[in-house]
Amino acid sequence: MSQARQIRKLLIANRGEIACRVIRAARELGLETVQAVSEADTESLAARMADEVKLIGAPHPTKSYLNSGAILSAARDSCADAIHPGYGFLSENAGFADAVKQAGLVFIGPPGETIRIMGDKAAARAQARDAGVPTVPGSDGLVTDMDDALTLAETIGFPVMIKASAGGGGRGIRVAENAGEFRRLAPQASSEAAAAFGDSGIYVEKLIENARHVEVQVLGDGFDAVHFFERECSLQRRRQKVWEEAPSAAVSEAVRARLCSAAVDLAKSVNYRGAGTVEFLYNDATGEFYFIEMNTRIQVEHPVTEMICGTDLVVDMIRVCAGEPLGLTQDRIIRTGHAIEVRLNAEDPANNFMPFPGIVNGLRIPEGDGIRFDHMLYDGYAIPPFYDSLLGKLIVWAPDRAQAVFRLRSALDRLEIGGLPTTAPLFTALADSAEVQANAVHTGWMEAWLEQNTDKITRRRETTE
Repeated sequence: MSQARQIRKLLIANRGEIACRVIRAARELGLETVQAVSEADTESLAARMADEVKLIGAPHPTKSYLNSGAILSAARDSCADAIHPGYGFLSENAGFADAVKQAGLVFIGPPGETIRIMGDKAAARAQARDAGVPTVPGSDGLVTDMDDALTLAETIGFPVMIKASAGGGGRGIRVAENAGEFRRLAPQASSEAAAAFGDSGIYVEKLIENARHVEVQVLGDGFDAVHFFERECSLQRRRQKVWEEAPSAAVSEAVRARLCSAAVDLAKSVNYRGAGTVEFLYNDATGEFYFIEMNTRIQVEHPVTEMICGTDLVVDMIRVCAGEPLGLTQDRIIRTGHAIEVRLNAEDPANNFMPFPGIVNGLRIPEGDGIRFDHMLYDGYAIPPFYDSLLGKLIVWAPDRAQAVFRLRSALDRLEIGGLPTTAPLFTALADSAEVQANAVHTGWMEAWLEQNTDKITRRRETTE
């Protein structure tokens, strides 16, 4: 690994399937790995895979994976050269990125300054406008006076979205259909944002109804940036993605060129370093798209991009964050075929998606051409109740979308995760849906579909038990 700054040992400051994914990438680069674990994760698959394990605290995230001091101590004690934060936890924490740098270590992600700009959604909107990227009509920055905010909402027209400036995952977001709802919901969004992210700031956007969620994968070295085409993530529950695919079958080549160019322009405008995702709302009836936010980290859904582009984005981000130049030009990045990813969670989709920790038994992973399963599982593994319920991601590739949906359906039939309910029956039902097969979906489609099809998911679960 010929880097401007040599990394020999990498500490992974995360858990679950992304920790396992980073360890595999580090192996490709010949790096030693140190897995930071809470007391609940000492027997995790990542701990078993890593060259070294460092205990960083009690199970609760604030005492372990969100404890930057404990993580930095673990890095120093293990003589690590760099820290990979994965996604979630401290991955988009500008203060943590700064602290890693101040400790003389390499942060596998963008600098704190970039995270501050792009992690603050209001500031990111302003940055996008300055870079010539279309943005959703709304407030120019944070709203502090509710009367002024209501006037703005009435000007751009209801319905509007009230959105937290910090954070993500669907929290701190409300939709107001009229002035009365706006006055009631704006304080709720602000309070939820303060509780979840420590930042009560909100801004207002026009609600683009029946839009698709399309995002562009970018990679930068701090000087130049390239894209790896787009993903579509329109199948969502409570504004959280559950099914992702690449490329978007709804995007024409002309729109694709403009969309990807806009994402690269934005990345270059902040001298972006590392892997990042620029997210847009897309109106396939008009061909218009609008910037909504940038995620300054590797995304859960990055494997579908890897499958169509034949690249390893985690390896790439380690290299550029260590000081290597991109080493590739846009014309060398070619997409082939279609890939789909579904998120397998320890949740019961027939019981309002209730989280369901348990002990894994009878694990059977489908194999074959175009099938990949990124996961954190082994027989006998006890799922901790303290964290996100994501168990793994089933990814398939095929020459076209129709074949990819068929391959996904077949792989789901052969996947077994015994000992606890999972969201697998949900994805079997979605793959069988005529609307999904025809790609006739949008960001609000799945909520309505769930209301009418819970019985199908229930029956599928019963037939597999």
